[in-house]
Amino acid sequence: MLSVETRHAIDPATARGFDTEALRRNFHVGGIFADGEIKLIYTHYDRMIVGGAVPAGKDLVLDEVPQCGTDTILARREMVVVNIGGEGIVRAGSDYAMAKGDMLYLGMGSGPVTFSGGGRFYILSAPAHKTLPSRLIRIDEAARIDLGSQATSNERTIHQFVHPEVMESCQLVVGMTKLHNGSVWNTMPAHVHDRRMEAYLYVDLPEDQMAVHLMGEPTETRHMIVRNEEGAISPPWSIHSGAGTASYAFIWAMAGDNVNYKDVEMVGMGDMR
Repeated sequence: MLSVETRHAIDPATARGFDTEALRRNFHVGGIFADGEIKLIYTHYDRMIVGGAVPAGKDLVLDEVPQCGTDTILARREMVVVNIGGEGIVRAGSDYAMAKGDMLYLGMGSGPVTFSGGGRFYILSAPAHKTLPSRLIRIDEAARIDLGSQATSNERTIHQFVHPEVMESCQLVVGMTKLHNGSVWNTMPAHVHDRRMEAYLYVDLPEDQMAVHLMGEPTETRHMIVRNEEGAISPPWSIHSGAGTASYAFIWAMAGDNVNYKDVEMVGMGDMR
């Protein structure tokens, strides 16, 4: 079963007046992993789609999504599938066996996508301008960056999967960041990138723990409580950062005007409010 929710773009002036309910209604990502279902959120931020597919013992086929206006979702789009569960298979022209933590890039024109096995599949898709080869990327093939320190509680490893240093894509840039033991802060010091939106998904967070996700303009920050397999849609004008009450990882994905990972505007720690 397929369900699609549409999220319209919100400007920063409007977001300043949101209460908790309005923030979550517009920016929180939750409930996208349901047994036997494909659940998508179609955003008006660079037309990014985020969603989940949980086969739970049967095949699930992702084909036509009315919001895309095409016969099949990948007719004019590219896609990245991340397995956050058990062993699973994704079929799109070829069969791709995926273990937990693997990422699969599917190029424009790959056709319908079938999910099967014991995987829990996180789905990311954005418009594409040309067809590029599909590719399965495992964590040892990703580019690695170590950042932060224990002294500032932000020691972390960034794994860049769909990234110019690893492979070519049209506009999707996707990776996973893992916090080291004893560190809680991600993406701090914070930044914004006006030319790209970003989506977060927090994973490997114990069920009785949570993360506090920070968003908003640097001088008008807001927060949302997120739990395991939940995340946030981050507009280009917003910071995207967070701290957890236990060890966790998160999947980050960007779409927009370029694929330059370092094209950001840093926010000084003294400028945050």
